[in-house]
Amino acid sequence: MPSLIPDPLFYAVAIPAVLLLGLSKGGFAGLGTAATPLVALYLPPLEAAALILPVLITQDLISLYVYRRDWDAANLKIMLPGAAAGMALAWLTASRVSDDTIRVIVGLVGVAFVANMWLQRKAAAKAGRVGSGVFWGAVSGFTSFMMQGGGPPFQVYVLPQRLPKLTLVGTTTIFFAVINALKIGPYFALGQFTSANFVTSLALLPVAVAANLAGVWLVRKTPTGLFYRIAYVLLFVISAALLWQGARGVAQ
Repeated sequence: MPSLIPDPLFYAVAIPAVLLLGLSKGGFAGLGTAATPLVALYLPPLEAAALILPVLITQDLISLYVYRRDWDAANLKIMLPGAAAGMALAWLTASRVSDDTIRVIVGLVGVAFVANMWLQRKAAAKAGRVGSGVFWGAVSGFTSFMMQGGGPPFQVYVLPQRLPKLTLVGTTTIFFAVINALKIGPYFALGQFTSANFVTSLALLPVAVAANLAGVWLVRKTPTGLFYRIAYVLLFVISAALLWQGARGVAQ
C-alpha cells in the first residue's frame, strides 16, 4: 500500500502552500505564486510541481464553475498558444535542466515580478501587445510546467491592462486550468507521479477545497489591496530564498 510522505517538515511547507493555492484559485492570484516555491524548498522543483498538480486541478474545477461568465477571450487567444510552446520546450528540456537552475529561473521571475509591480503601481492601464502576450505566455507555460511558477509571467502581461477584478480572476482561472490539464501526460511520461506523492496530494485535498471556497468568498467580500501587498512581500521573500538556494547549488 502506498503511504503518505512521513516527514513533518514537508507538511510544515505543504499545508501553507495548499492554503495559498486555494485562496489564489478563489481569486487572490498573487498568493498562489508562493505555493510551489514553498514546497520546492523541500522537494526538487519538478517533483513539487507534480505533487501539487492534482490539488490544482481540483481547485481549477471549482473556480471554473464560479467564474465561468467572467473572462477575457482576447488575452486567452494571445497567451495560450505561447503557453503551449513554452510547455513543449519545458518537456523537451526537463531532463537536461538541473533543479538548481529551475530554482534560479523561478526565483528571478518572482523577484522581477515584484519589482515590476512596484514600478507599475501608478502607471495608467495599457493594452497588451500580441508579441508581448505570446512571449509572456511562453514563459508562463515553461515555468508553470517546471515548477507551477507560471503566475508571475502571466501577471506581468495581464495586470497592467487593469481588467475588471472578476474578469481578471476568470481569465487567470481558464488560462491555468488549460495549462494544468495539458501537464498530466508529460508528467506521467517523465515519471513524476509517484504513489507516495499522489496519496499525499489526495490527503491535502480537503484543505485545498476549503481554502478555495474561502478565497471565492473573500474575493467578493474583502478589499484586495492588503492581500496583494502581503502576497508580493511573501513572493519576494520566497523567490529570493529560492534564488539564493539555486545560485548556491549552481556555484558548487
